[in-house]
Amino acid sequence: MPDDVLTRPSQSPVEPIPIGQEAADARDLAGFGYKQELKRVLGIYSSFAVAFSYISPSTGIFTLYALGLATGGAFFFWTWPIVALGQLIVALNFAEVSSHFPVAGSVYQWTKYLSNRTYSWFTGWVYLFAGILTVSAVDLTIPIVLIPLLNNLFGLHIPLASEPGGPQAYVIIAALILISTTVLNIYGVRLVALVNNTGVVFEILGMVVFALVLLVFFHHQSAGVVFDTSALGTGFGNQFGTFMLAMFMSLFVIYGFDTASTLAEETKNPRREAPRAVIAAVIGAFIIGAIFLYSTIIAIPGDVHKYVADTAAAKVAPPVDIITANLPSWASDLYLLIVLLAIYVCCLAIQTSTIRLAFGMARDEKLPLSRLYNKVNPTLHTPVWTCVVVGALSAVPFLYFAGAGLVAISATGMIYFSYLLGNIAILIARRKGWPTEGAPFKLGGWGMVVNVLALVWGGSMLLNFMWPRAASNPPVSALPNIPNLGPLSNVPIFEATIAVILVVGAIYYLVAQRGKTDRVARAA
Repeated sequence: MPDDVLTRPSQSPVEPIPIGQEAADARDLAGFGYKQELKRVLGIYSSFAVAFSYISPSTGIFTLYALGLATGGAFFFWTWPIVALGQLIVALNFAEVSSHFPVAGSVYQWTKYLSNRTYSWFTGWVYLFAGILTVSAVDLTIPIVLIPLLNNLFGLHIPLASEPGGPQAYVIIAALILISTTVLNIYGVRLVALVNNTGVVFEILGMVVFALVLLVFFHHQSAGVVFDTSALGTGFGNQFGTFMLAMFMSLFVIYGFDTASTLAEETKNPRREAPRAVIAAVIGAFIIGAIFLYSTIIAIPGDVHKYVADTAAAKVAPPVDIITANLPSWASDLYLLIVLLAIYVCCLAIQTSTIRLAFGMARDEKLPLSRLYNKVNPTLHTPVWTCVVVGALSAVPFLYFAGAGLVAISATGMIYFSYLLGNIAILIARRKGWPTEGAPFKLGGWGMVVNVLALVWGGSMLLNFMWPRAASNPPVSALPNIPNLGPLSNVPIFEATIAVILVVGAIYYLVAQRGKTDRVARAA
């Protein structure tokens, strides 16, 4: 059978369920050839909360704030609205597709129905490891906040990453966090939703309230400090390159909004609610993040140029140091606790999304040994062994600790690469006449324009990730704890990561997947 020919399977049996929306959702899922096994408990707020938690403005800001400020100075604030607008364009395109394909797996599922099996498999493979790396990166972010908090509250002396013993402490804490989120995911999406819903409230209130306190009572800088471009250097070329580097913090924050569609099989009326949650998560994250970023920049103590230089020299570690320098100890500790909870919820949401993607691929027998972990536990209604596999793979980067920042940059670049692959498949399908059926969320005549703009944005940012420079994409040989990889040692880390994942994937695909026949129910 040709590689791009998909066949219609017989309807999978659906167990009797109560009448109403749940029954309609189960019948809809059966039309794609899947039985309702995951528990459909997420409403619109829970769907939004999971997507917002994946984005988690506090998580990304705390991970790479120092990189943004050290390179772009206060002017790096403007990377936030630029990235938010670019990602909103992508989110609009994804929202329409998610309204047509309410199936667990996001980009993998969309390309499965809109493209051919080879392209779909590689897109899912890349996105899977992007998610795994993101889990690792966010787990390694927890110690950035937890260690100062523990040291302040209990008078401990747990070393920071730059101090002797610091990397080991970071890895131990990250591993404990990973174990706990894996266990929570095993025990069900209802529990995950409860933790997420609570965490989102704390994150939104915490970031806004404390940001406004800084803005009103600790405004050490002028309101126009964000227009100061002196840190970018002189000459357009140098300023442009520096600004693109400063953009990495914002790039690391605003993605993962498709989580709302990844959990479509656990969402009530997902064709309508998932697209709304996708868009709302991006807009909500932009507003909350903008308030926080502006407030912390205004609250920088002393001379802003000296503070930027001290950040570049690792003498200060914003935004934690900005908060602790301004607020009384009890207030700064309370705020760090709120941020800690937000980052933990982010860890949970990212792992949940990655597990659903892995389950979607394993259920289609697209992953190695997938028959061992592609089943849903009938009691917990979760793919228990898929949770374990994703947790184990996410722990691998801990063996070669190179700092949360570099892991985050590699993970983000992989996400943008997989989004680009998804947008390419969607555009090709649009040129062939898709969509041919209606859906609750539709772009209408704007679909092609939005799709093209999403590709332009995604492609330009992918080039930014591939740009070889020490701060964001150093050669493999420059990283600590990495063994000698021969010729690969001179390759920038992002390109090396993509190369390894694609080569390993290509070998597996040729050996185990090439001769298989996909069975796809329909392309809406």
